[in-house]
Amino acid sequence: MLRRYFLSRLGGASALLGVGQQTPAPAASTPFSAARHAQDDWFEQLPGTHRVIFDTWTAARFAEGIGFAGNYVRVNKDAYSLADKDLAVVICVRHHTAPFAFSDAMWVKYGKQFSDRMSFVDPKTKEPPATNLYREQLVNLSKQGIHLAICALTTRAYTRIIASATGAKAEDVFDELAAHTVAPGHFVPAGVVAVTRAQERGYAMIAIG
Repeated sequence: MLRRYFLSRLGGASALLGVGQQTPAPAASTPFSAARHAQDDWFEQLPGTHRVIFDTWTAARFAEGIGFAGNYVRVNKDAYSLADKDLAVVICVRHHTAPFAFSDAMWVKYGKQFSDRMSFVDPKTKEPPATNLYREQLVNLSKQGIHLAICALTTRAYTRIIASATGAKAEDVFDELAAHTVAPGHFVPAGVVAVTRAQERGYAMIAIG
């Protein structure tokens, strides 16, 4: 009895001290690598050794997005002596900023529908704009290599509103809008997805609101 008691106590002590136990080696961790999809390959096709995407979705703050994008390009040129080809810059327009991707002609035709859904009016007239108030700035940025990621999900929401108001077919309206962008544009399935895909491909993301 004493011998069994002694051995049982010895086994307990060994367990506490880790004697006779083998600690499994930690499993080797594999760095995360996101899956790639053909819809997002255009992000890789933009030249540039620095990559950034500006995410915009609020009409009232879109001017800030344009301003920050312009600052990004200018400072990289002035302080780092970089050229346009060294920068891959994308502005994502979604939710209430998607209509800013379209030309003045589209605003002449559909400005009322754009404005109503965006809750946006011309700051000067307080009326729905008859032109794209940011067309000139976006055209200038596009000349410096900036591209737009245009939310197709949002655009189709606008086309349904326009179709209901005008009697046109929503698909025809979508094709018309797609043919009248103010800057090189890529229709992405959804802007909220595009900003995450861009980050997975090495783009820094700056959220404007």
